[in-house]
Amino acid sequence: MKKLFFFALIGAFAIPAVAQEVDSLEVAKQIQTEQQNAALEARMEYDRSSLAVAMIYHSEDEFGGDIKTAFEVMPFPEKYDDHNVGLTVIDNAAIPEVKKKHVGLIKAQYGKRLSAKDIEKNAAALESLLNQAHVANYMIAKWFGLYESDVCNVDLIKYRGQYNATELDVAVANQSARGLAMLADAGEMLIGNTYMLINDMTYVTAEEKAAAAKVGLAIVGGILDAALGSNIGSDLAKAGGQIADSFTGFAVKTHSYLFRLVWDEETAATFYNEYYITEPDPEKLDKFLKDERFMIKYVAHEYETSEKSVAKGKIDRSDLVKIVCTRSMDKNIAALQLQYEDFKVKTPVNEVVLNKKGKVLGYGVKIGLKEGINEKSTFQVVRKEIDPNTNKTKYKYVASLKAVKGQIWDNRYMAASDEAQDSDLTFSILKKTGGGEILPGMLVIEGKYSKVTH
Repeated sequence: MKKLFFFALIGAFAIPAVAQEVDSLEVAKQIQTEQQNAALEARMEYDRSSLAVAMIYHSEDEFGGDIKTAFEVMPFPEKYDDHNVGLTVIDNAAIPEVKKKHVGLIKAQYGKRLSAKDIEKNAAALESLLNQAHVANYMIAKWFGLYESDVCNVDLIKYRGQYNATELDVAVANQSARGLAMLADAGEMLIGNTYMLINDMTYVTAEEKAAAAKVGLAIVGGILDAALGSNIGSDLAKAGGQIADSFTGFAVKTHSYLFRLVWDEETAATFYNEYYITEPDPEKLDKFLKDERFMIKYVAHEYETSEKSVAKGKIDRSDLVKIVCTRSMDKNIAALQLQYEDFKVKTPVNEVVLNKKGKVLGYGVKIGLKEGINEKSTFQVVRKEIDPNTNKTKYKYVASLKAVKGQIWDNRYMAASDEAQDSDLTFSILKKTGGGEILPGMLVIEGKYSKVTH
């Protein structure tokens, strides 16, 4: 397995401590808060979905190679656990024809968008391709340690879920009601939240846009000259064309297709009963990797155009492509989070922001423009509790937050290099609009989330 597929695990994170000049009462309160914090962290106050990311490589495009190179060095979306299983680049020419007389996916043309039917056809073709490649099987194999061992284990589940190692052991789960519940949690909250994002990136250069703009200006200029009986229109068109020629840039059209690993009770039972091996069994492993009952399903699509133009000679073309491609994908991920709620990022409160007198000004979170946050964004603060009736964890509402104008972190790729406004912040500050006490480590979820109880 290790020879066939490359993968990497995201490292552990740390929540920095808050250091403030406060009086003795505030110091005591802060110590108490830190103690409560530690207890919260021990109860798993951080919940991430697992994600594999791939792109469609258009070898037929002039800049297809540039986009592929940019994609290969893009930073992985840090709010998700890396669950890549080796399939990161899909050659468009290798995709079975989606439309007659067309190779690969249906492409968006300059000035036009794909229709809903075109998107459905592309999504169906990609879903079929992924299932023919048994991507779901390899994702499950990664969850149960079959990349590093010839037998199954739950080490990755324990690591990502921060579950107690002795409780979450399949071999003894039947001895503990909580152990069974945690195993169910792992399925519902971890394995079942495993996704694959496929990005179909095509481009429009600034030169193409400039050429189209100059044609438009020339037409408008001619109309003006005819109406006014002068050369004003032609002069304006000429000046506009010169301005357009002085800039270079790169616009990327990114169609992102989101797929989810099917992990329901039936699928889990099939795996545990037929393929959870505690002794090396190459024949059974091979059978599992080819079992067509394990599948990936298409769940959502998002489209985004991202561009960047600069004066000619001011930036390297490869850097330009990398910036635009990264930001375009990030925009789509942010939009997919709002569209498909189980894909939402759940990020911890990083710190309570106090003034010099110890008054709470807001709450710092490590999200910003990259995640699509704006002045109208609202959030729920939640904590996890054990439901005494089911022995499973649930999200409990704590408070409501909203973004603060001028305090939204510009954490987009290369924002600091661009000297973008608010790129010097280290987090966004959110203001409480209702609810109870908020502690560092509690989870923040944008918008409404159906699994939160009050």
